[in-house]
Amino acid sequence: MTPSPRQPARRRTTIRRAVRATVPVAVAALVAATGPAAPGTVGAPGAGDPYFPLSGNGGYHVRHYDLTLRYDTTTRHLDAGAVLFARATQPLTRFDLDLTGLHVTGVTVDRTPAAFRRSGQELVVTPRHALRAGRPFRIAVTYQGTPGPVTDLDGSEDGWIPTDDGAFVAGEPQGAMTWFPANAHPKDKSSYDFTITVPQGRTAVANGELLSRRTAHGRTTFHWRETRPMAAYLATATIGTFQVQRYTTADGIQVYNAVDPREARAAAPVLKKLPAVLAWESKLFGPYPYRSAGAIVDHDPDVGYALETQTRPLYDSAPDLTTLVHESAHQWFGDSVSLAAWKDIWLNEGFATYAEWLYTEQHGGDSAQKTFDALYATPAGNGLWAYPPGDPGNGEKIFGTPVYLRGAMALHELRGAAGDRDFFRILRAWAADHRDGHGTTAQFTRLAERVSGRRLDGLFHTWLFTKGKPNSA
Repeated sequence: MTPSPRQPARRRTTIRRAVRATVPVAVAALVAATGPAAPGTVGAPGAGDPYFPLSGNGGYHVRHYDLTLRYDTTTRHLDAGAVLFARATQPLTRFDLDLTGLHVTGVTVDRTPAAFRRSGQELVVTPRHALRAGRPFRIAVTYQGTPGPVTDLDGSEDGWIPTDDGAFVAGEPQGAMTWFPANAHPKDKSSYDFTITVPQGRTAVANGELLSRRTAHGRTTFHWRETRPMAAYLATATIGTFQVQRYTTADGIQVYNAVDPREARAAAPVLKKLPAVLAWESKLFGPYPYRSAGAIVDHDPDVGYALETQTRPLYDSAPDLTTLVHESAHQWFGDSVSLAAWKDIWLNEGFATYAEWLYTEQHGGDSAQKTFDALYATPAGNGLWAYPPGDPGNGEKIFGTPVYLRGAMALHELRGAAGDRDFFRILRAWAADHRDGHGTTAQFTRLAERVSGRRLDGLFHTWLFTKGKPNSA
């Protein structure tokens, strides 16, 4: 994510950022009379993340989401259906989905009506028959309403954000639940199909590859598919009036850019450099993780950030080159290699920020050392040193300056200790070893020590976990 200069707490520009109901409610209420759940068979209402206790859910893994959305850009009404293909990781008589602000009209489990109730952001589902551990099962949810965003602890909004011509859909950290029922923690990654119907003249852009587009009776339906594992917060279904550009890079990457006409002139020279940026990052970090790429450039600058939506970053206005480099680097660090816990957010933002420094260094600008030195010269009372980036303390701080800048400084210290040869081997090994998976700070530390042959726990402790301004090596 890249914050806007209008919202420095989120990040500086250079560092961040229909299906109708088939199960009547009365039937669901009848099915609810199944008695109390057996002990040890209830899926947890959260994935165990201390920063976002209700984010995600326990007891199952979602392998694939099939989302069908029909959105009216005039009334801002959404009719939707979600089919989740899941596998139980424990015996289940009840489980939760994350969903807020929308009216659920029916739930089935394996095509059988299931009981459901709402509890805050939790959609609590009781299937008619218990699910054994290891069993694959199918959840279908029909729902409708007027979606809107959630306000995060830092005051910014994410999720389904209405715009003057559609919606800006950006889910980090907890916005996925505003538009589809999900196991919405980065630990649970899935493939996706999106079938999105919008008024003719509007374009709906999601992740992965566009499989089809058809127009009939004044509406256009877009079918997108992302086959690589993706965290729910990285999914998008952004809708608007867009100019579309499609091409294939020399490396065979299918590019799809969607740009609001109001941003087209400013965005064009930056987007023109996307293939070169991806090629440069591929040399440093290893092969690009996906078959498709591109950008969604909307016109809603009050949003205040850009987001690394998988395969196709989302910008609230025309990005500058630094922001493009940042969000593109996230395709490796944050998207392909995802967090296991939000406290490790520096593995996303510190890495993408350091990619900015490296790009500047290798394209005629200041060296990374000069950037580091200028930051280190800031006084001890500066906000840069307000808290350690390796465990910011709560969800309000995960997009603060220390996570981005001090996180990048930690990587620069590692580069100095390991030397350039081993440092870039570490980055490539991290992206390769954890591709389509997850990583933790402890795992990164062990990798860095193995590749460099050095003890580095002191370095990481100093730069990631100590309070105040560290002593530089």
